[in-house]
Amino acid sequence: MKKRQIAILGSTGSIGTQALEVIEEHSDLYEVYCLTANNKVELLAEQAHKFKPAAIVIANEQRLDELKQLMSDLPDVKVYAGKQALDEIVEAAPIDMVLTAMVGFAGLSPTIHAIKARKAIALANKETLVVAGELILQLAQQYHTPILPVDSEHSAIFQSLVGEDDNPIEKILLTASGGPFRNFTMEQLETVTKADALRHPTWDMGAKITIDSASMMNKGFEVIEAKWLFGVDAHQIQVLVHPQSIVHSAVQFHDGAVKAQLGVPDMRLPIQYAFSFPQRLPLSGDRLDFFAQKLEFFEPDLKKFRCLALAFEAIEKGGNMPCIVNAANEIVNRGFLEDRCGFLQMSDIIAETMQRATFSKNPDYDVYIQTDAEARRIATELMKK
Repeated sequence: MKKRQIAILGSTGSIGTQALEVIEEHSDLYEVYCLTANNKVELLAEQAHKFKPAAIVIANEQRLDELKQLMSDLPDVKVYAGKQALDEIVEAAPIDMVLTAMVGFAGLSPTIHAIKARKAIALANKETLVVAGELILQLAQQYHTPILPVDSEHSAIFQSLVGEDDNPIEKILLTASGGPFRNFTMEQLETVTKADALRHPTWDMGAKITIDSASMMNKGFEVIEAKWLFGVDAHQIQVLVHPQSIVHSAVQFHDGAVKAQLGVPDMRLPIQYAFSFPQRLPLSGDRLDFFAQKLEFFEPDLKKFRCLALAFEAIEKGGNMPCIVNAANEIVNRGFLEDRCGFLQMSDIIAETMQRATFSKNPDYDVYIQTDAEARRIATELMKK
């Protein structure tokens, strides 16, 4: 049987490295066609030496020569750099599936190119749907391209819907760990540091997503993503703070029945399910012990975690407002990591950027690009005050 050829956008990040573990465990079924990274040339070269893909791409063009030198002993692996190379590599004929594990707005363009090239999408870059959900779904329908969710929550919802055909969804129950600051007071949040925020109690993720989890903006983005993936309104999505991260999310149907997907916190499972759907393959690792801990659920505090409230506000506004929120969030997230912005200040800047940026009710791709640039500029100026 021909091995499925997989392109991994963002192979050096948390999702990308775990995807490579899945491919290694099922090397009889999957093969890496290309790997990409933003800056980590050493790790990218190390991955390329192990998996020997047809091509690798470093987004930062300034590091191309360094990467070529590291790859000089493997002349059969093509080495490219830059944004255009990312867009072009996903169109390569042998590729069967593209795992979009890049972080942030940068993942939008190559995802669009992959959809137009009719590649199955394993979607881990939530910003793609946050920024341009309507456009992405239109393109996926036009080019008959399947989009399979990789986020643990959206994979759980997807798994809960398998076999339900067109049975109406009454409510989506989107679980959240609550992050490291779940029990903090507003006064405590005023003085938290990036080191505090990076100590996530459950998941091992990259710095950007970990900070977003601490502010619960990550959950806000997942609400927006769920709206587009599953065709529901914002009022049909309920966020449940679930510190144990065992119930990954659930669906309530119009007869009152609730279906959920449970498991130990392990991102390899949703990655593998996206690769193998509709089949389930064996996966090494821990198994869920129902006697090990109790399962708890709490309502999120939208005053304390204002970013989640702002995401719901962006959904209600529609148009390019989620794009504005995403751009501002990328700026303040980086600012917080670089000690240029306080934790509570992040939501203040995002809210003001939402007020100042140009609103468009029916944006196209060019408007998204303009909106992203404008909102970044506004948020950067606000952070300097």
